[in-house]
Amino acid sequence: MPRRDLPPPPPPAHLRDWLDENAVRADRARFLKDLGRRSLGLGRLLLLWAVAAVFALGWSFVAMALISFETPGDPFSYVFGLIFGLLGAGVLIPAGFWFARGARRDRLVDQLLRAWAESDRDPAADAGVRAPGRSLTWLLTSFALGAFGLYVTFGSAATARPGVTTYGEVTYYMGLGMILWITGLLGLGKAGAHYRWAVRAFRGGAAAQSGGAAAH
Repeated sequence: MPRRDLPPPPPPAHLRDWLDENAVRADRARFLKDLGRRSLGLGRLLLLWAVAAVFALGWSFVAMALISFETPGDPFSYVFGLIFGLLGAGVLIPAGFWFARGARRDRLVDQLLRAWAESDRDPAADAGVRAPGRSLTWLLTSFALGAFGLYVTFGSAATARPGVTTYGEVTYYMGLGMILWITGLLGLGKAGAHYRWAVRAFRGGAAAQSGGAAAH
């Protein structure tokens, strides 16, 4: 069931003949604009980065706990390590639920977007659904973030020196880099999936319209 703050699904095909065609098209254009903004807008990209930042914060607490446990002969370090570990769990667990909830909502938004886009054809509204500028923004920024994450991950392992760099420090930087490149990978996947769907969906619709015009 769609959430109340999201547009409803398109009316079934057998009911559209009973509805005002102009009203249905106006609703379609308005809903496509709203769903496109929710799916591939700048706010959605910033929200993905915000979730990644929360994961990075939680991972920082976990790494601080590991570093504290590595300190020999200091009983207070174990106390601080336990505190940092609890703080890390207190951040990472809600972040995981937040991410899962956002993924479910994102999937629902994409389903509604595709359903409304494929329910009819309107060149003016369809042009906004393709969103080449937003797709390119997601692609470039996600690629840069993922590349930086890979650099942090492998660079921290390559520059580690025995006896100088602690295991906790290496673990922290490698985990932070993984968070960054996984976030970039998610953004790349979303931009690529939207582009492939838009090309397939609207190319088919254009071909169908051309065939119908030729038949007439």
